[in-house]
Amino acid sequence: MDYLRTLGSAAVSSLVQKSGLNLPFSLGAENAGFRDRSIWTLYEGTKRDDGSPVSIFEFTANTPAKRNLLPLAKNALRKLRTIRHPDVLKFLDGVETDTSIHIMTERVRPLCTALEEASNKNAQELEDWILWGLHRISIALTFINESCASTHGNVCTNSVFLSPSGEWKLGGFEVLSNPKDDAAVLYTMGSLIPDANKHSSPEVKKGGWSVLKEHNLSALDSYSLGLLIHFAFNRTDTLPSTALPPHPPPAASSRGSIPLPVFSAYKRLLNPNPKARLTPKHFLEIGMAETAGEGSGFFANNRLVKVCAGLDNFNIAGEADKNNLLKVLKESASSLPPEFASFRVLPALASALEFGGASAAQLLPLVLQLGKNVAPQDYSSVIMVHLVKLFASPDRGTRMALLDHLSEFADKLDKKTVTEKIWPNLQTGFTDTVAIIREATVKAIILISDKVLSDRILNNDLLRHLAKMQADLEPSIRTNTCILLGRLGPTLGYHTKKKVLVPAFTRALKDPFVHCRVAGLMALMATIDCFETEELATRVIPNMAFTLVDKEKLVRDQAFKCMQLFVKKLEDHAATMPETAEPEGEVFPIGGLQAVNTPGGTNTLVNSAAGAATALAGWAMSSLGKKLATADLQSTMSAVPQAAAADIDRTTSAPPTETASSTMSRPSPYPTFATSLSTPGQTSSTRSTTSGSKGKGMQLGAGKLATAPHLAAEWAEEAAAEAEAEEEAMHHNPWGNDDLMDVNADQDDWSAFETAPSPAHAPAPAHVPVIGLGFNGAATHPKSPSSSNRDSDDWGSMAPLRKSSTAPIRSSTPSESTSAQSRGASPAPVQHHPTMTKEEKAAEMARRKEERKQRIAALKEQKKNASLKT
Repeated sequence: MDYLRTLGSAAVSSLVQKSGLNLPFSLGAENAGFRDRSIWTLYEGTKRDDGSPVSIFEFTANTPAKRNLLPLAKNALRKLRTIRHPDVLKFLDGVETDTSIHIMTERVRPLCTALEEASNKNAQELEDWILWGLHRISIALTFINESCASTHGNVCTNSVFLSPSGEWKLGGFEVLSNPKDDAAVLYTMGSLIPDANKHSSPEVKKGGWSVLKEHNLSALDSYSLGLLIHFAFNRTDTLPSTALPPHPPPAASSRGSIPLPVFSAYKRLLNPNPKARLTPKHFLEIGMAETAGEGSGFFANNRLVKVCAGLDNFNIAGEADKNNLLKVLKESASSLPPEFASFRVLPALASALEFGGASAAQLLPLVLQLGKNVAPQDYSSVIMVHLVKLFASPDRGTRMALLDHLSEFADKLDKKTVTEKIWPNLQTGFTDTVAIIREATVKAIILISDKVLSDRILNNDLLRHLAKMQADLEPSIRTNTCILLGRLGPTLGYHTKKKVLVPAFTRALKDPFVHCRVAGLMALMATIDCFETEELATRVIPNMAFTLVDKEKLVRDQAFKCMQLFVKKLEDHAATMPETAEPEGEVFPIGGLQAVNTPGGTNTLVNSAAGAATALAGWAMSSLGKKLATADLQSTMSAVPQAAAADIDRTTSAPPTETASSTMSRPSPYPTFATSLSTPGQTSSTRSTTSGSKGKGMQLGAGKLATAPHLAAEWAEEAAAEAEAEEEAMHHNPWGNDDLMDVNADQDDWSAFETAPSPAHAPAPAHVPVIGLGFNGAATHPKSPSSSNRDSDDWGSMAPLRKSSTAPIRSSTPSESTSAQSRGASPAPVQHHPTMTKEEKAAEMARRKEERKQRIAALKEQKKNASLKT
């Protein structure tokens, strides 16, 4: 038959093939411990339609001796088909031919081999287990003798089998017969059973098998039950002395390991007189008796028997009985046989839990405790199938129990089960009206997110729920949501990280609950690797910097730690960057910052506030002076016409004059701006060579005054007249005719800007308005879409901060141009003249002198008119 086991699902015997029949199972390995103990060969197998484990009893009549046993095999198949009882071997299918019989049953193993393996149990556990098994066999025999009116005739260790749950099942129906049946094989072929004479009663040994028709139906089974008790407790094949002629009563010394309460009933089962022999029914009644008496209650006091009875009636029992049973299970969970706890207790409790048999808060922890001993390959079918169904329960107690103990079975879940069966029901907890359910749902997500949640659920459905949870009324829910996002951050998709994390953590930093703000900072630190270095500098640090001055010290301390971590990462990144990205020789624009020139001549950084203020002033003067001297100022003055060059108002400002030598070397005789503002780095010697006197150094064309003293007097007279006229005009308009801003009125100038309330103590946790500068430098409203700090109910709408484009620097406005003209600036372009002769120069000077006199006269007339009006 080896080829049957190798063919798998196509395994069939040659005889079955000839009959055109296929076996509904696949044969596996043979149970070697059961070989030659029965007319059957026992195999492990699998059911072909669903792959479930089964046992196969095979009989083949391939020899003349076995052909004589064929009626016994057929009788076993026929009786097993018709007799159904929880304590009888469960029949599944059978195939019968002329020379072979196959019986498929539930997966079992022989008691004879199980007794040998039970030697490692302690004495009390072994005693409880055997008594529990004898209780089940007594029930089965009572059913056969009383309800079926039959005699089993083959009760021994070879006809008892153990189910996966450890329960004893009665099999071996080869000679099971009803005396009224004409085809009863017990009375004619009972002796063909292996070891039949060894287990037969004294009357059978004396008068043959046919004598059983004259006695009670249970006479043979009672005696065989007594022998089964002897073999089970003493684990020996040697018959007791009372089974041998002249069948003396069992002595106390021959009890062996048989419990003392059982021993008196055991002696009555082995009574050589069949009429005085104790029947299985009476034996069961004595064992289940609750009243005090000699040898009574050995079944009723057995804890395994109690547990089975309680589980069978659990759904109809009262609350007190249920609580007592659960207490017994909890106290004895560690000492229960593993197979009993896994396949007998657990299914019953899970079924009660599924259909509301008891409180989920009591049952679920016990179910998970007992499930620790279940083999990994059996966990799904024994426990998980029931737990998955519980997620669909509307009962809040059941849901809460599942969420609280999810950590104990989350690793047993697979992605398909979570996606299709658990998540659709689990996500309803986010919208539950009870806050504790919402919080437990948030806490439970992290247990299943990294292994079993699909990318679609993780990056879409879950984040939408968490966005709402972060605006929950309960502070603990908002805090746990932030913690969850911090742990989920590394598992999110690249684009999801950039879109969600910063807005979500920023919202947490504005929460009025102090621990939520701390959680936001810790989440930023935990997800630092999720941000690019540029993003740290442009989005993360600006959005968390305000927590450095939070009103709570706990938040401030965490904020500084967070900032140090970010800055350290930016420093490490900056160390890898090039010193400059500007091409060599490029000139800095106006206002560009440069390193400070120290007296030693090297460029260094400043380390104090005072040094920074000084350095900033130096940078501004250096850059401005450089640009005015080299480009802007000279090009502007070159556009002034020669005729109007002398009319420029010299009372406002004047740059230092150039040296006399440089002035004399110029081909043009007219004064122009040719020198730059002195820089802080200039030495005293440089300043002395630049100007002969301080008064001359602040006037235009100071170098020319030395050769034309009459011009100095005229210009001084003109300047005095102009100053006097302007002073008179100030009485009517102190600010002149221009639109000027009071540079000292800071409060008025910045009154349009508001100060954002402290995010840590804002009255509303959901939206904290923050006022800031827009991209064009104007004040933005808190709800303006351009505000980089605005919150959103949906993180998906929160785009990263855009880079503002710098507007070009405007040279002047129309009003400014008008104001400039009123101060004496001529709009006429400058025309450069070639070198003039002495006559031309004299004529030009005379013309300018006349124009100057006219201007002075006009100013005096304006002054006179003003005084008359007053």
